[in-house]
Amino acid sequence: MFIDIHAHAYRRPIPFITQFCSAEELIVRYDQTGIEKGMVLPIVSPEIYLPQANEDILDMAAQYPDRLIPFCNIDPRALTNSYDAPLDRLLSYYKDKGCKGVGEIMLNLPTMHPMVQNLFKHAESVGLPVTCDGSDVVGGDFGLYDDPGLPQTEHTLQRFPKLQVIGHGPVFWAEISRLETPAQRKTVFRPDGKQVGWNPPIGKISEEGVIQKLFRRYGNLYGELSDAYSALVRDADYGPKFLTEFQDRLMFGTDICSFVHEFKTRNLLLNWRENKLISETVFNKIARENAIKFFAL
Repeated sequence: MFIDIHAHAYRRPIPFITQFCSAEELIVRYDQTGIEKGMVLPIVSPEIYLPQANEDILDMAAQYPDRLIPFCNIDPRALTNSYDAPLDRLLSYYKDKGCKGVGEIMLNLPTMHPMVQNLFKHAESVGLPVTCDGSDVVGGDFGLYDDPGLPQTEHTLQRFPKLQVIGHGPVFWAEISRLETPAQRKTVFRPDGKQVGWNPPIGKISEEGVIQKLFRRYGNLYGELSDAYSALVRDADYGPKFLTEFQDRLMFGTDICSFVHEFKTRNLLLNWRENKLISETVFNKIARENAIKFFAL
């Protein structure tokens, strides 16, 4: 029923920060929740989790080829730690190994940083989409920094029109409406490492945000819904309309980070289909058909 375009698994999970699934545990969760297969995104930047090798993901996909699909991930500081590093060599190698995309890109540099833009340039040239997480600060967090209104994301879409960018994360989805305060976009870390302060926007969407404008303006922008739950449910009238308008640009994801991770967006999509708030066509596109077409599965 579902295809997950954003999952995580570790070869040997570690017992702190977050308890990622093993490949076997991930498949158990898929069986429990009607997910046919999923794409496993490696974490290679050290801002919050211990980095893992792309080869770990390739091994998981080789072991379970009918259920797991590999992404690769390249920290833009790789090879030469410079703005002109030949990252296409790495990306081409992993594309040839069967990787369907790049991500989750979550190092904590500005989106328009020359090394990040170099990664995007090479991903475009090789023909791999990118999935990025975001941040509203530089330092003390993970995710690519962007300003309120996502101007750096928009400039990236302009600079690389053939690069398919998959929007993901609270910073992206907070922009479904006009922000009351920029700090609503994401949580912050206290000195003891606890995440605090995130109060996602709530209430009726009286004024559209920037992501609708970006979807309409740039055909190379897509959305992954794992972190979109709060944005969608805040306005029960507008949420289904949003899914319907952008039904060809949205894809289901879980961003599963532990075995007990709740798939809220999955449950929401099923509920809205059952109650005819979204059509069967819209549901099927977002749940699986867009992923099949986008990734040529």
